[in-house]
Amino acid sequence: MSRRPPGICFRELAGWSYRRAACERQAAKEAPPRPTLHDSPNCQPRPCGLCSSRPLKWPMNRTDEQDAIGRRMERREIEALRDAVSCAAVLEQAGFAIDVRESTRRAVKFRRSSEIVIVTHQGRGWFDPLSEAKGDVFGLVEHLDRASFHEAIEKVAALVGFEISAPEWQPQSPAAESELSLSDRWRTRRRPWPGSLTWRYLHDERCLPTSLLRTAIKRDLLREGPQGSLWAAHTNNAGDITGWEARGRQYRGFASGGAKVLFRLGPYAAMRLAVTEAAIDAMSLAAIERLRDDTLYLSTGGGWSPITAAALGALASRPTVQLVAATDANPQGDLFAERLRAIAHVAACDWMRLRPPKEDWNEAMKARAKQRK
Repeated sequence: MSRRPPGICFRELAGWSYRRAACERQAAKEAPPRPTLHDSPNCQPRPCGLCSSRPLKWPMNRTDEQDAIGRRMERREIEALRDAVSCAAVLEQAGFAIDVRESTRRAVKFRRSSEIVIVTHQGRGWFDPLSEAKGDVFGLVEHLDRASFHEAIEKVAALVGFEISAPEWQPQSPAAESELSLSDRWRTRRRPWPGSLTWRYLHDERCLPTSLLRTAIKRDLLREGPQGSLWAAHTNNAGDITGWEARGRQYRGFASGGAKVLFRLGPYAAMRLAVTEAAIDAMSLAAIERLRDDTLYLSTGGGWSPITAAALGALASRPTVQLVAATDANPQGDLFAERLRAIAHVAACDWMRLRPPKEDWNEAMKARAKQRK
């Protein structure tokens, strides 16, 4: 006959088992900030002070938590997650808004009532000017939600692909220009031409061939942005301009007041849909494949909004369509590829993964150009 632990009755053992089961169920749920250990009869997330037979180490410090999480998530995966989600996404999701008047390209000020957070290092860092708090995207979630490092990882992972309503940083325009509609702002910009700053950026630095650039310009997909940057048009399924990707040597963003839908290069009736994460990648893949007649080369603009998903779903729902996930060769690209697989499943169309041989298709394009020299 098995012996019970000294000093504990069977009723206590049954209660211990019940509380432990409750503990495991609660640990699987998103919960509000934890009460103190003995505020409530409900069990706490493990290790639990009410039911655990192990010595309690509470609160766990960040090093302890990172060691525990490391068994399930390798360091490189955490680093990839840090690169995939901007601090601005966390703040916008938490109800902060950009203070445009007091922000610059390098230091974007966010406000929520009396709270202030300034985002730096192109969205990778932040600090609170009213305290000593600062850090990376995980530290920001810990700071705002009083969350553990484990909870911060889960919340940051949920924001992969979150659309940020960031302003398009550029020199102030005259008041009359700021009142123009998106389509009017697009029309006021010149198309790139051989020798222009944008042309040299795309042709000389991004290694896009002349024939491909002429085709994209002829189809009214490109504009000269400020300081030699590129504007690449996003359109809805009706062909209306909804905004544009803005890319330059030291800047990437999206049209203020615009909406990311899809950049589209190729025949709209094409049955092969090659989806990338940036217009430059879409054009690079088109150049590598010599602009296949059966392919519509698409870009999501680096995000994943419900509008983008709906537009892709509408294109994929046509008969005999093949959806090609040509997203980047990294964890974020793989995540987007799985989302495309889900769209293909709903639309009952063919799906395939087309991974670039380098990090993205433009890197592959530049490698090919280097080999030819």
